[in-house]
Amino acid sequence: MSAPPSSSLRPLSLLWLGGVGLRLAILAVPPVLALIISDLGLSGTEVGILNAIPVALFALIAVPGSLLIARVGAVRALVVGLLIAAIGSALRGFALSGAALFVATAVMAAGVAVMQPALPPLVRQWVPHRIGFATAVYTNGLLCGEIFPVVLAAVIVPLLGGGWRGSLEFWSIASALSALVIFVARPRGDGAAVHHRRWMPDWRDPLLWKIGLVTSANNQLYFCTNAFLPGLLLQTGHTDLIRPALSALNAGQLPGSILLLVAASRMERKKWPLILSGVFGILGVVGVATITNLWGIACAAALIGFTCAIGLTLVLTLPALLVAPDDVPRTAAGVFTIGYGIAMLISVISGMVWDMTGNAAFAFVPVGLALVPMVVIPLAMDLRSQRS
Repeated sequence: MSAPPSSSLRPLSLLWLGGVGLRLAILAVPPVLALIISDLGLSGTEVGILNAIPVALFALIAVPGSLLIARVGAVRALVVGLLIAAIGSALRGFALSGAALFVATAVMAAGVAVMQPALPPLVRQWVPHRIGFATAVYTNGLLCGEIFPVVLAAVIVPLLGGGWRGSLEFWSIASALSALVIFVARPRGDGAAVHHRRWMPDWRDPLLWKIGLVTSANNQLYFCTNAFLPGLLLQTGHTDLIRPALSALNAGQLPGSILLLVAASRMERKKWPLILSGVFGILGVVGVATITNLWGIACAAALIGFTCAIGLTLVLTLPALLVAPDDVPRTAAGVFTIGYGIAMLISVISGMVWDMTGNAAFAFVPVGLALVPMVVIPLAMDLRSQRS
């Protein structure tokens, strides 16, 4: 892999930082979820709802986010989204009940939902000749934003008193600082403030639905595993495995991200990586639902992480690669609406299955079934041509 030209280093660095902000506040919860469950007395369904709230907001706010991009530009939308996410994340640390936690989580998720459709057009505007690589860069940042809270929890949580509230406050400050850096260091005079005339997704477009359904399979796999794996290990008396399992899940994404950084241009228009990701995802779900020893659960969780990293990067390239430049924000917004809307439903259904059966392992049955579109739909997609 050749090094990016120096003129691309600043936009690529800011894209990476924006990617970190997409997940930093959200993934601050899983490492302390067992503490939250015990402190606030959350049920399995409530855990499912807590997990579903960000996913639901990602779906509901994606189109308004596209409208915001059309009015103020992608950079300002990204900064505004980061600040809203930081405020919502800080409010979660003051929640005294499950309901208050849900409301604060909704505010935080609304900010992230505004950010998501801003990054694909920034990739095209800032690094138009290396779309696959630039997408892999900001996806790598996203994955690091998922990994940092998990890996650093062993240091940060004890340092801040051993509770979950201080940890959430810490990561909210990090999100606010990211917004400041992006706003101050944003490239000037490179078209980054381009306003897009059309903002409403074309809901009749079959390509939009195909990308959205594949995205939903990948999204629900990651979010549901983060939500239900701690609960499963808590129920089975293996609380000592929660942190290693979550660390493996998130650290397992790094090899996939590095692979895409090296080979994005050779994999971005191929069907087989998406199909293989779906197959690996199903295998990983079976593993985390049935294995309770350290190495087995770590390997299964790492396989899911690897799968999610590959799938996420590839689906995020599709709007910029397959549609006309002016349609990228609205297509991305439509993809996020479908992809996260279905993922939200899977999360709630999985939580209900857990409560109905009394066994957290059964929460992973809907997760595995929801991966089937990732295996089947790419076979019917044309990834070679781009619309004008």
